[in-house]
Amino acid sequence: MQHHSILRVVSKLLIPPILVYALYVQFHGEYSPGGGFQAGVVFAVAFILFSLVYGVDELTRVVPPRLLHALTGIGVLIFAGTGIVTMLLGEAFLSYNALTENPVHAQEWGIVIVEFGVGVTVASVMLSLFIAFTSQNPPLDDKDW
Repeated sequence: MQHHSILRVVSKLLIPPILVYALYVQFHGEYSPGGGFQAGVVFAVAFILFSLVYGVDELTRVVPPRLLHALTGIGVLIFAGTGIVTMLLGEAFLSYNALTENPVHAQEWGIVIVEFGVGVTVASVMLSLFIAFTSQNPPLDDKDW
């Protein structure tokens, strides 16, 4: 692995800006093109690049599959939970106006929260799929999932 030193240095320089760009896409999605899905894919790409340089085993050490599965569920709960909260407040599912008194702020907060849940879910699923397809011994029993 020593002969890949240039690739390792370049990847260490590229991964942080990719992650920052993913955050930019995530939090500017309601104002410009982007949002949770795109940000989740870009975020996953940074970790996939890490895996291509350092190996899948190193990726699973840094980001364990159990964490990815938990984050997938948490992202779905954030999305669905926002809709359930709006229903409990007397509005329709994902009717953001129930979140605050000011409808403009309610729309902004609702979209940010929902898109964050989507981003977490998409990044986790993308990384889980990548690990499942590239690992040498994919988990086959329930204890690994």
